[in-house]
Amino acid sequence: MTDVPAPAADPIRLARVQDAPLSVDEVLAAVGDPAAGGVALFVGTVRDHDHARAVRALSYSAHPSVEDELRTVLGKVAAEFPVRGLAAVHRVGDLAVGDLAVVVAASCPHRAEAFAACRRLIDDLKAQVPIWKHQQFSDGGDEWVGAC
Repeated sequence: MTDVPAPAADPIRLARVQDAPLSVDEVLAAVGDPAAGGVALFVGTVRDHDHARAVRALSYSAHPSVEDELRTVLGKVAAEFPVRGLAAVHRVGDLAVGDLAVVVAASCPHRAEAFAACRRLIDDLKAQVPIWKHQQFSDGGDEWVGAC
């Protein structure tokens, strides 16, 4: 007999892009699993500077396929790591300095796997999911940054 738990039926528990404030508690609850010994969480916030320029505000916009692409990224992470639960929520619309922009989490049988899966999830989300950031600087300038 082995203590390796059966794979989760569907480890993708939450995949959403929304214009309302994000909840860390919602993401943590989504990945909860009694077979998970580790949960890793990443929270991305709007910072007050970028490239030595003061950021006043920013907005995120997304392609209509954004949630399908997000699910694709989650599926690839689920195929590569022994995840029990995965969740990713990204904000769109106007955000202020300090607002939560993205929250992702992974639960796995062990902490090392959870850390690795969470890191892959946020890195691949930033590289592959069609979300764009429009930064407005205090000096009156602005900049578009593509997430993919």
